[in-house]
Amino acid sequence: MVDMDGRVAVITGAGNGLGRAHALAFAAAGARVVVNDLGGSAAGEGGSDGPAQRVVEEIRAAGGTAVANTDDIATWDGAAALIGQAVSAFGTLDVLVNNAGILRDKMLTSMSEADWDAVVNVHLKGTFAPTRHAADFWRQRSKDGLPVDARVINTTSPSGLFGAVGQANYGSAKSGIAGFTTIAAMELGRYGVTVNAVAPTALTRLTEDIGPMQELARSSDMAPESVSPVVVWLGSAESAGVTGRIFAVIGGTIAVVDGFAYGPEVSSDERWTPGRLGPVMTDLVARAAPQPDITGRRPAGSPA
Repeated sequence: MVDMDGRVAVITGAGNGLGRAHALAFAAAGARVVVNDLGGSAAGEGGSDGPAQRVVEEIRAAGGTAVANTDDIATWDGAAALIGQAVSAFGTLDVLVNNAGILRDKMLTSMSEADWDAVVNVHLKGTFAPTRHAADFWRQRSKDGLPVDARVINTTSPSGLFGAVGQANYGSAKSGIAGFTTIAAMELGRYGVTVNAVAPTALTRLTEDIGPMQELARSSDMAPESVSPVVVWLGSAESAGVTGRIFAVIGGTIAVVDGFAYGPEVSSDERWTPGRLGPVMTDLVARAAPQPDITGRRPAGSPA
């Protein structure tokens, strides 16, 4: 077991599914945990302090230390209150796991403005806002000459990295989180903070009605608990040399997700014209690696 003794971890969306599994795993490793959950439905409707409090009681019953938080992390003030509670309750903050999310899947031609705004707000702003307030805390500690060995672990998705029909809102937000992870890692490293992301595939209340997920669960460990060990390791002191990375976790498989990079290219000393580009663009695409499928894998035998 990775030793998290003395570290303080904030986990958003920790009342159910992946977040709950992460909270229990961090606590089992010795961390003091702030369990955040608004307590709404899978579509982001309603609210209750029940889910967060139940996870806190589970942690305490197992001998761990935790407090509940029900602030809305997709709001500026809610995110600030969450980070403030962690520091007030435990004196510091070492790990932030941005996990909260909702689903409102619809085809693009049927998606409403409200469907788009709600999902993007919870996932993307709900990742930015807590990170922003946590970064303030860590930057000030660094400026004060105090040691900082902090971690941010974001939650992206195969949908955001490789696409999924019916998830334009969710996939766009998760793709944005991947980009945010890269940039935050660049900016916060100077303060002693690493920033990574996981792209989990797990059977939760958000995915239990998806046919392919049920099929996967028959042959692989799709429990949320199969993802949490990676998240705990990324939150530990051992992961200090790893930042700006995305890790896909599917049952017992862990993969590094390579980001965008230049493939084949062509240059011209003269400005391109549309008339010249037809064969050039066709050749570039033909020489490029094929797009990965929704599992993130390219066809067998294709160039990397």
